[in-house]
Amino acid sequence: MEEREISLVLGTAGHIDHGKTTLVKALTGVDCDRLSEEKKRGITIEPGYAPLRLGDGRVVSVVDVPGHERFIRQMVAGASGVDGVMLVVAADEGVMPQTREHLEILGLLGIRDGFVALTKTDMVDPELLELAVEDVRDFLAGTFLDGRAIVPVSAVTGANLDLVRRELVALVDRIRPRVRKGPFFLPVDRVFPMSGFGAVVTGTAYRGELRPGVEGVLLPSGREGRIRSVQVHGANAEVAQAGQRVAVSLSGVPVNEVARGDALCAKGIYVATRCFECELHLLEGTPSLRHWQRVRLHLGTSDVTARVSLLEASSIKGGETAPAQIATEEDVVCLVDQRFVIRRYSPLETIAGGRVLVPVASKPRGGRARAASAGRIRSLAEVEGSADRLRIHVESAGMLELPDAVRLIQEPPAEVARMAESLSSRTRSRQGGERGGVLFLQGEKKLLVSPRVAERLAGEIRSFLAAFHESRPSQKGALPDEVVQNALKEFEPRTARAFLEHVLSGGDVEADEGFLRLSTFTPRDDELFAKQSGELLALCDRLGFQPPMIEEAALELGTDEKRFSSLLKGLRETGKIAIVSGFILSTEVEGRLLDLLVAEKEGFTLARVRDLTNSTRKFILPLLEYLDAKGYTRRAGEARVLLSSRLPKRN
Repeated sequence: MEEREISLVLGTAGHIDHGKTTLVKALTGVDCDRLSEEKKRGITIEPGYAPLRLGDGRVVSVVDVPGHERFIRQMVAGASGVDGVMLVVAADEGVMPQTREHLEILGLLGIRDGFVALTKTDMVDPELLELAVEDVRDFLAGTFLDGRAIVPVSAVTGANLDLVRRELVALVDRIRPRVRKGPFFLPVDRVFPMSGFGAVVTGTAYRGELRPGVEGVLLPSGREGRIRSVQVHGANAEVAQAGQRVAVSLSGVPVNEVARGDALCAKGIYVATRCFECELHLLEGTPSLRHWQRVRLHLGTSDVTARVSLLEASSIKGGETAPAQIATEEDVVCLVDQRFVIRRYSPLETIAGGRVLVPVASKPRGGRARAASAGRIRSLAEVEGSADRLRIHVESAGMLELPDAVRLIQEPPAEVARMAESLSSRTRSRQGGERGGVLFLQGEKKLLVSPRVAERLAGEIRSFLAAFHESRPSQKGALPDEVVQNALKEFEPRTARAFLEHVLSGGDVEADEGFLRLSTFTPRDDELFAKQSGELLALCDRLGFQPPMIEEAALELGTDEKRFSSLLKGLRETGKIAIVSGFILSTEVEGRLLDLLVAEKEGFTLARVRDLTNSTRKFILPLLEYLDAKGYTRRAGEARVLLSSRLPKRN
């Protein structure tokens, strides 16, 4: 039967001396205790790896992790890349402290499927075995293994090994294979020299594909090297995929420059950091975790000292989940969605874990920035796709350069650009609204702009043009360079012009013969303006104290609404007219009215003014209220008096 590698890794877990390594050897034929010290002491110190051949030709990787409490660091490193687990409990001892801690760690690492192998059944009688099964079943209640199979087995006699193999096949069938696409990411758990090959690193591929001849980078050191060869389970391979145990020979990398905790990564995607943002969960029953508490961080195969920065409270209680930042004392490199474990700094015990949501971050300054970081984390926790993550990062930052976006969502630049263009298209078509919109500008720098910032900048352009039109009504508009220098100072010239193209597509601003103007603006023709001004003022003078309505005047002059509106605006700005209750009052007519009222020393009523002007109440009442508003007249009972001291001086 032809064998085929399946991109899955199964792990063992459980207390020391419960028979994990012996069971793995019985199932695979491989003794995972490779170190002489392990064989001498009879305990597993480092994670061991073996290929598990299923009956149908499929081959998966098995990780055998240490069970001793002193080797939790190694246990987490081995379990971090696991997809499913075989929890091992000895029938003669039952559930022990490391059984509990291992299961908690597996849950924190996001493992959601597995079963229990109840080992050493040859050492107990049937009655004690039955009690051991019930003990394990009670222990699993409420955990991710609740209701899963508990298989009694003896690796010594071989009893029920076939049932364990059957359960392993069922587990592999249930687990969803990892997504293979994306830039490769391989945390290093072991490095050693090989004659003629240089440095060889091993690990479980978390993401992507590794192929001979491809350039990679070791982080956090930044040392670059070329992949010379790839092996999966000791056999050369043309490609290794996410979910497989991989050995990689690197050229150009001295063995003393690589260590466990490093990550072999695709170039130009991932970066080292000392701060990342996450969703943090504190284990039930654990004492409260304080803001800035010192802890041990287990991330991939790395183990570093760190501090927990809580963004919304001074502490969190057991069982709570909160947005947080992890500030490390050494450089680390992490993957979006990567799970991690936190142990108390002293005494060493597992207390929390979480999921990386922002792989590179900086400490927020001030309460508003902390709230923004917490909001971003909560939003990212609710989505899965890279496009939605990109949208959230852009909305949070306001503006984001393409290289920064690449580092945040960990996709190749071309893929990020494609997503940005897609989101930008949704913005232009107005189908995405606030939730879908991202503006993608391609100038000197490729820049992603949020709808909020895009609207602010567009508003600044409109404000600049409005002021420009008001000060220079005869000009067709402003030159693009003037707009850029005054309203888009934060952009490079080509990027600014790309943004102007976006604003022009919105309809509020238009271009004409190389000039930009508001679409509501019509340049004033000074010769025509003078002609029409004279005609309108003559009309007002002729009608006198029965001034023309706006619509009536426009009809009289025979001009279109847009041009007439511009005419009125120009005359109002120069103080030649005022608009009073929908009709046009010229300054000349207003002066004539004031001259009449000056002669009324004892005050005047509306009826008196009506008679003096030979007009009607329809016109006189709004005119008098207009003079009241300007402070020229004041009510005195039923009459009004003129306040001569307030009147403007006339030639």
